[in-house]
Amino acid sequence: MRGSAHAPVSAARRRTTRTAGALAAAALLAPLLGAAPAPAADGPAGPHALQRAFASAATAYDVPQSVLLGVSYLQSRWDAHGGAPSVTGGYGPMHLTDARTALATAPHHSEGDEDPRGDTSRPPLKPRHVPEDSEVPARLKTLKQAARVSGIPESELRRDAAANVRGGAALLAAAQRRLGEPLTDDPADWYGAVAAFSGADEQASAAAYANEVFAVIRDGQRRTTDAGQRVALTARPGLKPDTAQVERMGLRRAAEAETDCPKSLACEWIPAPYEEFGDNDYGNHDKADRPDSQGIEYIVVHDTEGRWEGVLKMVQDPTYVSWHYTLRSSDGHVAQHVRTKDVGWHAGNWYVNAKSVGLEHEGFLTAPDTWYTEAMYRSSARLVKYLAKRYGIPLDRQHILGHDTVPGTTAATIRGMHTDPGPYWDWQHYFTLLGKPFHRTAGPQGGLVTVAPRFEQNRPVFTGCAKPGETCTPHGSSAVRVYSAPSEDAPLIKDIGLRPGGEPSTIDVNDMGSRLSTGQQYAVAERRGDWTAVWYLGQKAWFKNPRKQPTAVDARGLTVTPKDGVSEVPVYGRAYPEKEAYPPEVPVQAVSPLPYKLLAGQKYAIGAELPGEYFYAPTFDLKPHRVVRGKDMYYQIQFGHRVAFVRAADVRVVPSGS
Repeated sequence: MRGSAHAPVSAARRRTTRTAGALAAAALLAPLLGAAPAPAADGPAGPHALQRAFASAATAYDVPQSVLLGVSYLQSRWDAHGGAPSVTGGYGPMHLTDARTALATAPHHSEGDEDPRGDTSRPPLKPRHVPEDSEVPARLKTLKQAARVSGIPESELRRDAAANVRGGAALLAAAQRRLGEPLTDDPADWYGAVAAFSGADEQASAAAYANEVFAVIRDGQRRTTDAGQRVALTARPGLKPDTAQVERMGLRRAAEAETDCPKSLACEWIPAPYEEFGDNDYGNHDKADRPDSQGIEYIVVHDTEGRWEGVLKMVQDPTYVSWHYTLRSSDGHVAQHVRTKDVGWHAGNWYVNAKSVGLEHEGFLTAPDTWYTEAMYRSSARLVKYLAKRYGIPLDRQHILGHDTVPGTTAATIRGMHTDPGPYWDWQHYFTLLGKPFHRTAGPQGGLVTVAPRFEQNRPVFTGCAKPGETCTPHGSSAVRVYSAPSEDAPLIKDIGLRPGGEPSTIDVNDMGSRLSTGQQYAVAERRGDWTAVWYLGQKAWFKNPRKQPTAVDARGLTVTPKDGVSEVPVYGRAYPEKEAYPPEVPVQAVSPLPYKLLAGQKYAIGAELPGEYFYAPTFDLKPHRVVRGKDMYYQIQFGHRVAFVRAADVRVVPSGS
């Protein structure tokens, strides 16, 4: 099976507190460094304390408040995340990075520990190497620099949101002075300083980051943060920054190479190797001619389960696997590795691989304490919108798949399918950036529902993030748990594919057996008070859905149900052609059903209608490659947490309200 195999890192974090000695040191150092002194301990917080902190820091360091707010929004959406670091060790609303501390304070796994992902296709965890400071790129240690220029102790910058904002303001002011630019009130004069704040060492990436910040400033933003703080940035629609400043920053220029990216993104070409090695073996992807040879139907969202530099080494290994793009957390920088016309080995399902583009995002599934930056979400959304428009891919959860929604190809592969990006990826925010937020599309009592919990308030309990059985840190989530009856005391829905013996599902973070996800659509089976039941893995699955704070909204669309007189219909993990479609030179691929059944009286939402298709690519030599198409048609359906396929000849199509 051609799939990915990255090792995870867990992410419990220590919190540090400010000492009286540190406060005194900050007060003494600040005048010597020419910076504003650190503030005294906050008074009563209140819902506007963070807004006041931005105003105070902007005044203290002569930075336009709109610039400070814009940079912070692009990094964290003004959230503090309780002092926990991001995927790349960034702390606080300004995402001041201290990757070495973030790694050093994470729990370590010793040699031989079981992989908490529970996926044997990934190598076991090794003891974590905590790098020396000299090994850490400058973009991953901006917190230390902020401490130097502000005089605020590092522990305070990590822990306290107001101090973190002041540290970020000090960094921006220092960058402005370093570039020889005046500390003016006009945000248009701060383009170079904003570009420098990204930490990018390459000109196009720094400019792309600055462009995104100034787009935020022009549009304006307003939201309530994860700490209940109300923050607003007034729109400046006519703002035109001095973009020429980035030309004078002395940053390297990336090697000229044509990438499959929108002009608004800085994409770097770091190719995955297409090489022959060993005895009749090759890697790490397949040459193709998409979309002329076959259509691109899907974009698959992954997380890397590794840090940027290490992941780039893996994708350049011909004996490893491949994907099309990697996105960096700190600034949203994009690297392309495989041409979109070619087929990467990333989804663990050859049918999906042959018809998809794979995007790896720097991050960790089992680390709710870490978080994805707004810069990465936005870069990813820009890239996905571009690819979707180019290849005619609908922007919905049936075509923009998580790796965790890709089905196993056969009964034997179900348990080994990967579970990233997992419950902590914010699908609602992601689709809002795509211009397709999830909302009600039908009246009350509609025949379909779209899963749409409020991410920050939706915090289901999971276990197994740091250690097997240990409760994960509470965190906002896109996941909604389903039960066998309308009660949270009822057993969870069982998944006979994951557990053929009928064992119960669990709340482990990697257990997909009883979980819905934001944006997925299901056919309603029953409603009872604050509970809604949907058809799921051949069963009636209940989830709590109160009217005053719904976790799903009514929708309309098409569903499938078994044809009249048919008691059950087989379900497949791939849509392969019938055997009569194969030419003599191509081995017939078995149309192997999964252990599930679509039963009479049940309905499932349709995602697409597709012909049976198989991409034959057995050798490094391209001559034998073929795309086999059959007469059999399939419907892609939302069957459980993952999608699945049924033969069109076995079912009839029914509008959701029927």
